[in-house]
Amino acid sequence: MNFDRKNLSNEKLLDLYRRILKPRLIEEKMLILIRQGKVSKWFSGIGQEAISVGVTAVLDTDEYILPMHRNLGVFTGRDIPLYRLFSQWQGKANGFTKGRDRSFHFGTQQYKIIGMISHLGPQLGVADGIALANKLKKNGKVTAVFTGEGATSEGDFHEALNIAAVWELPVMFIIENNGYGLSTPTNEQYRCENLADKGVGYGIESHIVDGNNLLEVYNLLSELKASMIENPRPVLLEFKTFRMRGHEEASGTKYVPQELMDMWAAKDPVDNYRNYLTQNNILTAEYDEKLRQEIKKDIDDSLAIANAEPEIEATYEEELNDVYKPYTHEVIHPSAATENIRFIDAISSSLRQSMERHENSVIMGQDIAEYGGAFKITDGFVAQFGKGRVRNTPICESAVVSAGMGLSINGYKAIVEMQFADFVSTGFNPIVNLLAKSHYRWLEKADVVVRMPCGGGTQAGPFHSQTNEAWFTKTPGLKVVYPAFPYDAKGLLNASINDPNPVLFFEHKQLYRSFSQDVPTDYYTLPLGKAALLREGNDVTIISFGAAVHWALDTLAKKPEIKADVLDLRTLQPLDTEAIFASVKKTGRVIIYQEDSMFGGIASDISALIMENCFQYLDAPVKRVASLDSPIPFTKALEDQYLPKGRFEKELKALLEY
Repeated sequence: MNFDRKNLSNEKLLDLYRRILKPRLIEEKMLILIRQGKVSKWFSGIGQEAISVGVTAVLDTDEYILPMHRNLGVFTGRDIPLYRLFSQWQGKANGFTKGRDRSFHFGTQQYKIIGMISHLGPQLGVADGIALANKLKKNGKVTAVFTGEGATSEGDFHEALNIAAVWELPVMFIIENNGYGLSTPTNEQYRCENLADKGVGYGIESHIVDGNNLLEVYNLLSELKASMIENPRPVLLEFKTFRMRGHEEASGTKYVPQELMDMWAAKDPVDNYRNYLTQNNILTAEYDEKLRQEIKKDIDDSLAIANAEPEIEATYEEELNDVYKPYTHEVIHPSAATENIRFIDAISSSLRQSMERHENSVIMGQDIAEYGGAFKITDGFVAQFGKGRVRNTPICESAVVSAGMGLSINGYKAIVEMQFADFVSTGFNPIVNLLAKSHYRWLEKADVVVRMPCGGGTQAGPFHSQTNEAWFTKTPGLKVVYPAFPYDAKGLLNASINDPNPVLFFEHKQLYRSFSQDVPTDYYTLPLGKAALLREGNDVTIISFGAAVHWALDTLAKKPEIKADVLDLRTLQPLDTEAIFASVKKTGRVIIYQEDSMFGGIASDISALIMENCFQYLDAPVKRVASLDSPIPFTKALEDQYLPKGRFEKELKALLEY
């Protein structure tokens, strides 16, 4: 292995040795602890430490690094106290996740490290968002994100590279090509000769690097970082390396030919670098031993601290309080001035005034810039806010949602528009596993609003008409808002953007231009989690949300003899159970009216809550009215049959006669 020190001083060369030796000694200790049964699981990076160490040594301490689960050198390179790492690995309170996640599945703003989720690919999109925030700040910072050769087959990899290329984001995409995705060799994973070649298709500069040569890694990245500051752009780096242990220790390495193990053992990054330093009289045996003893003492002392920590005691309050970032709603009352506007205008007004109020907000979506969006909601926004904050995206919902998380991590508010709520399925993973779980896992907010144009009645068929709120009300950590009126839409969207937690904001397309209302012209907010009592009566409680609220009111207009409480939920998560229970206790009869199909919809949960909490007040069974349990069809006759509008009056009458 040839080392080229270039103009590096002896002090720098020794500093790099200290950096690469520390994770190796920790790993060797961890292997002992695993054999002793004191650690349950470990993902070893032995054999590929030079990459983590080189990257971390090049980047400034205020530049974000997004590592994977065998990049110990990133964490030690940022000088995280070892006792905190040992506490994390043992599930103790001094770790970073309060025992809620293991190994390196965490992040820390203090050390500007953002950890992975097990789905691997979304990490790359998060890096895009962090880099976009840096670009908007014009701070000259570079972001580095790690992935393995296996994850390069994921769609998120390609989406993230494409976004970074189109937006010219200063991201180092680091592929640790270590030969195997768990046990699957590279020749069963891809057919291109080098993964770096994939950069060509995205117009991205790429390099192939000897990932076991610490100086080659450090020198190249130093040059690239300086260049990326002057000329912001993404760079794809394929580091050829090898992991000398199994995917995790229980996996073993029996699937690896012995000659391959022997070949890479001769390329050990720590041994070769130490030999180079020794042969060039830069490292003495005495200093090497002194350094080793210092690191081993730090390891032993830190282990003792972690071992002395008590085991975490589980409490309901602690667990539930961390699902969302604590947030106190700011009540902002409107002035008396109003204008009669449509639902769609109320959404546009909210977005415009929120972007004026929050200069750190960015809206992203397909065709939302000059074109103004599929529904023209953001028409004129580019002229007012510029292309930096109003961004057309490629068709890649997953990476865009992940980028929203990255923007949030780096101090921005992200508003993501799904062109149609149906398309959120391709961005489902980062919503339910990244946005929803980040605060619970490591107390990091996800300041992201995902706007969801939804609903039927427009003969748009099964891919443009779904109302899929139940996909998300099931997921702890998300808030779900679904207004029925322009006044509510504006106030609730303002509040959603203010809220630092992830919000799915549903906007029924049929209401966009079919319903108008007097709405305050200036900025105001309405609290999430508060239902609206639209009509009062003692006969029955009608619980609904979205377009079905209007359908219920239309039915009552034709049946003035029915005196009903009409409760518009407005927010589905958090749910206003207090208002629901109060009305049910008053009327004794309840019908829940939703546009979504019946089975698994939120009406089922509301029904169960009522049965559990209000059973003694009921004079009849709880009734649910919903769409058919089929996909939503296109032809009007079929769509009319699918939707519940034609069945509600009959079911309401039957309930009243029970």
